[in-house]
Amino acid sequence: MIPGRLCSRRSGALSLILVIGLSTTIHSTQAQSETCSLPSQHAGVTFPIEKIDPDWTCRLEAIVGNYTIANKVGPIQTGLPESLYHNLLDRPPLAAALINRLDLGLYKSEERGPGRFWGYDGEGTEGIVQLVYEDRTSRIYYLEGSHDSRLLPHMAGKAVVFLKMNQVKDASGMEAMDSTMVSYTKLDNRILSGLVSLLRPLIGGTVTGKLSKGVETVNRLSQLMRQHPDRVLFEAMDPPALPDEDIAFLKQALENLSNSSGATQSRTTSP
Repeated sequence: MIPGRLCSRRSGALSLILVIGLSTTIHSTQAQSETCSLPSQHAGVTFPIEKIDPDWTCRLEAIVGNYTIANKVGPIQTGLPESLYHNLLDRPPLAAALINRLDLGLYKSEERGPGRFWGYDGEGTEGIVQLVYEDRTSRIYYLEGSHDSRLLPHMAGKAVVFLKMNQVKDASGMEAMDSTMVSYTKLDNRILSGLVSLLRPLIGGTVTGKLSKGVETVNRLSQLMRQHPDRVLFEAMDPPALPDEDIAFLKQALENLSNSSGATQSRTTSP
């Protein structure tokens, strides 16, 4: 009887410890989330921070509140309608494949889960991008990646990118999107972080250049989609063709672009 009672007591004690441990963990997590906060304004641009999942707040604050480099890029205009612009943001592998096939860059991208993608820019920068929040005019991303170049030592770190989008009209009266990005980068290497005052021009220039080039490359892609839709579709279908789902989406997108461009030109030339 004693061994049975002892076993029972041990089981009860383990259960109690487990419950207390879980309760402590949950309470600690809740308390941590309650103490973490992010400003709603970044470089003069307002974002709906209050709508971010609380689980992400502390992870983002650790970077935004202790960043190595902060950058603002934009507004940069991209000649795409709002719906198509959003759809390409949702399909990094498709955008990267088109950029590659049209000789606009060496980008690569693969889906790694819902809202999660691996990316490589062909120039030494690669990493994982996780979509944290999105609505019609705002997106917030969390990144983990690395960069190798001749000018700088190997760099690894984390970043938060705030993207603000506004629908506008370009000089021809066609739909376009203005994009502004604010990024906070925190290097993992403490030595590099300590030398940030010396390296800031190089690191800051690298980050700004990467962000600007990405948006500008998408803008060049948008111009080709408007001006040379047949070429874009040909490259997409050139063996090995892109997935059927992407081809179907691209055909519809190019047709919509052609129709919107034609309608705009008609309004412009009509007496």
